[in-house]
Amino acid sequence: MTTATLPHGHSALRSRRSLRPILAIAIALAAACLPALAASPEPAKADAVPLAVAAATPAPIASLALPAPAAIATPDTAPLAAQLEILQKAKDAPETSSLVRTVLQRAFALLGTPYRWGGSSPEAGFDCSGLVGYVFRTALGIELPRISRDMARDGEQVERSSLVPGDLVFFGRRGKRVDHVGIYIGEGRFLHAPRTGRDVTVSELDTGYWARRFLQARRVAALGSDNS
Repeated sequence: MTTATLPHGHSALRSRRSLRPILAIAIALAAACLPALAASPEPAKADAVPLAVAAATPAPIASLALPAPAAIATPDTAPLAAQLEILQKAKDAPETSSLVRTVLQRAFALLGTPYRWGGSSPEAGFDCSGLVGYVFRTALGIELPRISRDMARDGEQVERSSLVPGDLVFFGRRGKRVDHVGIYIGEGRFLHAPRTGRDVTVSELDTGYWARRFLQARRVAALGSDNS
């Protein structure tokens, strides 16, 4: 049998025709990919933060509004105007000795100083015994023990009914253990540094929170001789 041989030009033409379907498929696939390529984001920079992450990042804590510690209330605390009036009356009373006036005047000047545990100066703030010690040291040059339970062993013990301005009043919350001290200013009130979040203030001794925790009172030796 004789095989027909096509000229060389016919063979090349047939090869090109056979490639056409393959090229058409390749072009169609490339066209289909173009929208996806156009939608692809630009590679992120090293310091760029994705929008979703940035939106989920919480605000810095410093930007949150927190209630002021001074907003904490104590029911038995007299308003400031009443505190000043009470102190002025005690200081100007005829029976108040010159030493007690000096103590009250110094205490009067410290109203509003913030409480700070371990504090013993107007700049650093005061805890209860730090306040009492500072008043007597700077007003009269008298050094008292640093902590309230040691102060409660000094001086002359006095009855609650016999309190006079300048006496130290002591309180406790656990049985009979002294853990707080203030300076009696008369009219059933005392000046003290109450606790964290509060300022030096005047509170009721005869009613309320502190009345239930009163343990004893002491008179500083120098004031006892001055009152006699």
